[in-house]
Amino acid sequence: MAISIRRAEPGDYEAMQRIFSGPLVVRGTLQLPFPSVETWRKRLEDTPEGLVRLVACSEQEVVGQLDIHTFPNHPRRRHAGQLGMAVRDDFQGQGVGTALMAAAVDLADRWLNLLRLELEVYVDNPPAVRLYQKFGFTIEGALSRYGFRDGQYVDVYAMARFNPGRDNYLQGETR
Repeated sequence: MAISIRRAEPGDYEAMQRIFSGPLVVRGTLQLPFPSVETWRKRLEDTPEGLVRLVACSEQEVVGQLDIHTFPNHPRRRHAGQLGMAVRDDFQGQGVGTALMAAAVDLADRWLNLLRLELEVYVDNPPAVRLYQKFGFTIEGALSRYGFRDGQYVDVYAMARFNPGRDNYLQGETR
């Protein structure tokens, strides 16, 4: 299956609502069930400064999304970006997440000038953890009772990846 990545557009709101309506996506994210089309229309229309939103398309149909939240107005966090990703239930396990992560890492390393990418992932989601590890993310710790899902509190891993071309700290050049 051919996957193309592009920047999200305001007109993608119905596709985004479909992605976030899937039970697997709801279970794997902090989103609430039953998202409205209007909520997604507003989100895509009013993109805040520092947010880069990518979508994955299969035959022109939006089947996944990835956000990179940057901190342009926070001098001490400008070097970091936070990732959030979702792949439509019926497209999971078909390379969509891999395509989104490849685009995000390339964008962060070569164009956004980010040193650190970070994310949280539920500890009971080993396929996602493996995907992130494939792109150089490591588990920095576990956050207990981080989210509330299906009537119970659940833990997440805090994961991060450093741009290997910019990371003087990991190369022993601390100041």
